[in-house]
Amino acid sequence: MAVTLSLVALFGLVLFLLLRSGSLTPGGAFTAAGFGFFLASTGAAGPINDMATALIDALPNI
Repeated sequence: MAVTLSLVALFGLVLFLLLRSGSLTPGGAFTAAGFGFFLASTGAAGPINDMATALIDALPNI
């Protein structure tokens, strides 16, 4: 059974765990989330999505 997990949910979980462990301050999490939103509105969003898709497609072949 293949399980598909959204990258947004995955990164959100990582940010949550870092906040809970004290490794990341709330200001750092806000900055990381803000950077993600601003990056998504630039021309770099397409190549980043293509790279993430290629990596996810390559995982079963490893």
